Amino acid sequence: MLLMDDMKAMRDMAGVEPWETAVLFGGPADGVRLRLTGRPSVLQVSHPCRVENAPDGMQIAALHIYRRDLKVKSEPLRYGFDGVSP
Repeated sequence: MLLMDDMKAMRDMAGVEPWETAVLFGGPADGVRLRLTGRPSVLQVSHPCRVENAPDGMQIAALHIYRRDLKVKSEPLRYGFDGVSP
């Protein structure tokens, strides 16, 4: 298991952020696993919507916000659905 100091040392030596595994909990993307770098605090999941009578090229997507659980320090990182965010 890597500790935060170990991860920082790896990043400093390699000059790149290490990839980590994360899991989304709740909401429409519940259980989705992904790989990411930099431990972003918020993830945005979008899902295309079908549109009727829309001008050419218009696309509409439903947006879903997931926030990182700061209590989880090791992989897999955990992101929980935020149903209140716009």
